[in-house]
Amino acid sequence: MEWLNADEKEAWNGLASLMLLLPGRLEAPLQQESGLSLFDYLVLSHVSEAPDRRMRMSELAHLANGSLSRLSNVVKRFEQRGWVVRSPDPDDGRYTVASLTDEGFEVVEAAAPTHLRTVRELVLDPLTAADRQALTRIAAKLRLRIPSAG
Repeated sequence: MEWLNADEKEAWNGLASLMLLLPGRLEAPLQQESGLSLFDYLVLSHVSEAPDRRMRMSELAHLANGSLSRLSNVVKRFEQRGWVVRSPDPDDGRYTVASLTDEGFEVVEAAAPTHLRTVRELVLDPLTAADRQALTRIAAKLRLRIPSAG
């Protein structure tokens, strides 16, 4: 077994710290101001940006980095609140489509300023344009190598 060298260890520890600490710091203001978890917000946000505010559940699970079962539980809760409606995909009935209601869109609009402020403060503002480009390249490379969750 080959141990990490100093540069590798520094890169890994930095990434591990981001993975463990950043989600909670992004979620806390959302939870406090909107009552939403980060996952909740990402789900609602992705559907709000889709054409006609509709998206297949399988695609949504991939974009929100969650399992289909976790997403189903969240969307069920959103349905109960009147934020989302699920229906068979008219193009292929084997799939289920989540559609954001007007009320759900209002929830996203109300939570967005909090989320955007936190993303800018914690992630984007400390970086230069070159840093942001490097982060985008690194994220794309790592995303390609990590198999998607079932």
